[in-house]
Amino acid sequence: MSPPAPAIIVEVERCGAPFLRFGYHRNRMRVIAGTYRSRLLQAPRGLISRPTSDRLRETLFNVLAPRMEGAVFADLYAGSGAVGIEALSRGAKHAFFAEKAPAAVAAIRANLAALQIRSGFHVEARGVAAALRQAAAPFWDLVFLDPPYEDAEAYLSTLTGLGRPAAGLLAPGAMVIAEHQRRTSLAESYGGLQRIRVLEQGDAALSFYVPAS
Repeated sequence: MSPPAPAIIVEVERCGAPFLRFGYHRNRMRVIAGTYRSRLLQAPRGLISRPTSDRLRETLFNVLAPRMEGAVFADLYAGSGAVGIEALSRGAKHAFFAEKAPAAVAAIRANLAALQIRSGFHVEARGVAAALRQAAAPFWDLVFLDPPYEDAEAYLSTLTGLGRPAAGLLAPGAMVIAEHQRRTSLAESYGGLQRIRVLEQGDAALSFYVPAS
């Protein structure tokens, strides 16, 4: 008999501030906390992108804080790399960036260079599908994915790929977090991943998944 599915916690934050507050300085964002706090980050040039807002990023890392020190963090659909760089700033030992848009890959590399981060990262420039097929060791403790909101297939294929135990991508006790539109419902489970929490903020939501026990 399968164990009962864990209860889902749904949290809503309404503070009156608009969600699309990117923390831009012209075409730049900033690191929020940690070693590289307040350092500016370059956004991909020539792309119409939707970076994770400062406020949502701060909320995400407040939740992940107990897991962050020494973690291996995967930033899938990484864009500028701001989320993975935030993880490094807050104590992750390794960040894995997966992105295939050339302008975004260039921005990731430029941001790492500007912060003088020379080790403890891997950039997979062939995109997420390649990362799921040939992920570089070590296994991932924390995975954040933020595909284009309208790309339902990207959510399905990525979460399903991560949820395949045979894929061997996730470390024991790993957590996977998907950013998505609040009005878009993701499934409660994908393969071996079970959703345990939904945090809603403005027009966005974060769904938290863990391997089913």
